[in-house]
Amino acid sequence: MPRNDGVRFTSSSIKIRRLSPPRSLLDFPCTSHDPTSPLARTAHLLVQFVSAFKNRQSAQWLRPKPPLLSSLSLSLARPRKLPPLCSASLSLSQPDGAVQPDPGYKESSAGPPVESSQSEFEARKGQSVSRHDEERVLISEVLVTNKDGEQLERKDLEMEALQALKACRPNSALTVREVQEDVHRIIDSGYFCSCMPVAVDTRDGIRLVFQVEPNQEFHGLVCEGANVLPSKFLEDAFQDAYGKVINIRRLDEVINSINGWYMERGLFGLVSDVEILSGGNLKMHISEAEVNNISIRFLDRKTGEPTTGNTKPETILRQLTTKKGQVYSMLQGKRDVETVLTMGIMEDVSIIPQPVGDTGKVDLVMNVVERKSGGFSAGGGISSGITSGPLSGLIGSFAYSHRNVFGRNQKLNISLERGQIDSIFRINYTDPWIEGDDKRTSRTIMLQNSRTPGSHVHDQPNSGSLTIGRVTAGVEFSRPIRPKWSGTAGLIFLRAGARDDKGNPVIKDFFNSPLTASGNIHDDSLLAKLETIYTGSGDRGSSMVAFNMEQGIPVLSEWQFFNRVNARARKGIEIGPAHFVLSLSGGHVVGNFSPHEAFAIGGTNSVRGYEEGAVGSGRSYVVGSGEVSFPMLGPVDGALFADYGNDLGSGPTVPGDPAGARLKPGSGYGFGFGIRVDSPLGPLRLEYAFNDRNAGRFHFGVGHRN
Repeated sequence: MPRNDGVRFTSSSIKIRRLSPPRSLLDFPCTSHDPTSPLARTAHLLVQFVSAFKNRQSAQWLRPKPPLLSSLSLSLARPRKLPPLCSASLSLSQPDGAVQPDPGYKESSAGPPVESSQSEFEARKGQSVSRHDEERVLISEVLVTNKDGEQLERKDLEMEALQALKACRPNSALTVREVQEDVHRIIDSGYFCSCMPVAVDTRDGIRLVFQVEPNQEFHGLVCEGANVLPSKFLEDAFQDAYGKVINIRRLDEVINSINGWYMERGLFGLVSDVEILSGGNLKMHISEAEVNNISIRFLDRKTGEPTTGNTKPETILRQLTTKKGQVYSMLQGKRDVETVLTMGIMEDVSIIPQPVGDTGKVDLVMNVVERKSGGFSAGGGISSGITSGPLSGLIGSFAYSHRNVFGRNQKLNISLERGQIDSIFRINYTDPWIEGDDKRTSRTIMLQNSRTPGSHVHDQPNSGSLTIGRVTAGVEFSRPIRPKWSGTAGLIFLRAGARDDKGNPVIKDFFNSPLTASGNIHDDSLLAKLETIYTGSGDRGSSMVAFNMEQGIPVLSEWQFFNRVNARARKGIEIGPAHFVLSLSGGHVVGNFSPHEAFAIGGTNSVRGYEEGAVGSGRSYVVGSGEVSFPMLGPVDGALFADYGNDLGSGPTVPGDPAGARLKPGSGYGFGFGIRVDSPLGPLRLEYAFNDRNAGRFHFGVGHRN
């Protein structure tokens, strides 16, 4: 998050001392006003007021004491309601303004608590007095003045004070407690920094005067410590307050909104101190917990005790978006934890912030538990492209993988998959983040030898089967472009050719259509690859857009020269418990390319209701699909779907026209129903579909449709 280097906008020049930062964000010092002493004096003088008018005794008049007027100074630790801040006292005066104190009262720097004064009053009476049995004094008039006893210059403030009164009304009998509560109500209105009730004995009765001191008018703001809080946020919060009397309640709302801004973003920051200075200037200090240091601590998988890790700490630290000097964000920390987990080499990750002495900063300790780095594995699967034979589609696999080569999260994978027809041997070496690169660029070096069915384009009726053998070697570079967008560029060498069921090279199929573009037993290509992918949340129904382009580079004259583009898009829509998924894909090839590389339409991941490639095979294609799924029982979902595919009339343009020789329609649709089951192997799909030729067939697949 960008820094704003402090916020400062004020109408007058003020020199402000630097505040000491809090010891920790969870334990800010609180130095708010203590109203106990002023309120205790209020209770004490109210006792005098009641006693004087009960006994009507004469007393020695003394020089009046100065009123206790408190200046406003707030210090806030956590978001909370401001305490009532007031200085309140009540004195009995003659019309000339002299004060009559209790002869037994002795002034002290700290008066007794309000409750103690009330108990003293009860003790003097020699009896217990309940709230309903307290002595009452009849008040003939209630006024609000300034601290000098003069009328307030602003009538709106006088009305605010009068409207805050609940018990103190003309011609009403009042108790000490009721006067005290109304003093609090005046202060709670937020416009006044002090309030002193004064009782004056006049010929018409007792006049109760609330002498108030309004807060200053707001003329400027100085904000310290706000490194990430936008200045525009503060300007908007205070723009309606300029030239108006500062209202503590409104100020409390602004403080809560600032604290809420930090909380919504998961940032460690809040308003720690607010003070009204002379001239109506407001000084606000915001404490933000900056990251002081980030360290990695490896924990043992069994004991949980610190241990030595195999991963280099810098390999983990470079994955973190949280950096030194930033305000610590819990949301950002959570994303960092998820990022480290996606590296695939950690079993558990957590971040613990720790305060750094009295600096107001935090150290981050990332606890990590490593997974086993690598090992051998064996398994099996099903290929949806094989639809005939006693072991149709069954694939066995054996692999060795290492997730953390050299402790840098580099991955080595060597695998062999073998089926009835399919076989793939591959070696992949991936560096997920090239050292010294600041764009998170990954590099993959691959070598692969595969054999796949050729029946998608060149099925051989009654004469065995064809397989397409490919030897691939290349390097690819990938990097994130924007959030949810990634890009890949690579250079790949490909050698591909066809073999019959006995393993002999062939250059023509059953219909005498060529199987290679060069006329040799294999075609060679050097492909420059570009791909960009957008993914939403990664869920089954999330949005996805992918675009792929391959350009054949004819380094040698017999090498293929063509351009292939392919695009896919998917959109999910939730409507109640049902989930709709719409998908669309299409592609086109220009130039001289191998016939077996034509786009095959039809099958489990294309148009269901048809065999693999039975709709058509062309230079161009488009396939659209709509599907709605709904929960049925536990992990089982039901589904209804419809698919449509078309080769856009490009079948005859493929060398040898393999689709025309096999009377493929070039377009077709299918519809049906199925079930989805979540399993350890991934989503399992069992479907039955009808096509537009009134034929039906089962389809079985693993994983979501492409």
